[in-house]
Amino acid sequence: MPKVSIITPSYDCSNYISDTIDSVLFQTCTDWEMIIVDDCSSDNSVSVIKSYMEKDSRVKLIQLEENLGAAVTRNKAIEVAQGRYIAFLDSDDLWEPEKLETQLSFMQKSDIAFSFSAYHKIDEEGIDIGTVSVPENVSYHQLLKCCVIGCLTAMYDTHKIGKVYMPLIRKRQDFGLWLRILKKCGIAYGIAQPLAKYRVRKDSISSNKLNAALYNWKLYREVENLTLLQALYYFSHYAINGVLRTLR
Repeated sequence: MPKVSIITPSYDCSNYISDTIDSVLFQTCTDWEMIIVDDCSSDNSVSVIKSYMEKDSRVKLIQLEENLGAAVTRNKAIEVAQGRYIAFLDSDDLWEPEKLETQLSFMQKSDIAFSFSAYHKIDEEGIDIGTVSVPENVSYHQLLKCCVIGCLTAMYDTHKIGKVYMPLIRKRQDFGLWLRILKKCGIAYGIAQPLAKYRVRKDSISSNKLNAALYNWKLYREVENLTLLQALYYFSHYAINGVLRTLR
């Protein structure tokens, strides 16, 4: 059994998927499987992925017959994952070579169930445009105020909390998953060292700030079932933190 299962949803990312897979192949930790779920791509993403599968059996592919969104695709990968640890990497993002080794060592030494790290931001050409730092730790109620966990850095231990799946919403499903995990383990622990590179794309779902805010509200009310007053309280923190981030 692989130690880590890497969950990668893919949709029309033929321009980036090679770099993403390469960043996994270059890991100093080699005990992993990469489960790529293609969400009915219209480009040649599948052909690119299959070319890697022919070279390395640790790269695996699930093809969906219709477009179902990131939550469903990630959940399908989690369902078949065989690794003790579940990690996430989208098909246009990258990992630093020591990402898995560093994070596994951090979690095992301190007996941690859920961790995340700082990361770099890059543009569509791969040029560095900044670094996102993280706190030493975060609780459920703290995370409700501001999601400080980047999906490309998150990892959890299924031996400690079992498999945890994403809520079936179109956006902010990763935020919903972190909240579900924190209900089980209490605290997520941050690694100050940047271990990944998040690609900022103009056409990405997360680039639409208004839609992201609306789905944040939907998450509070319909997934977390917060009261109106609770939702308003946490949403005000979310909005303020968003403004502060744009001013940095």
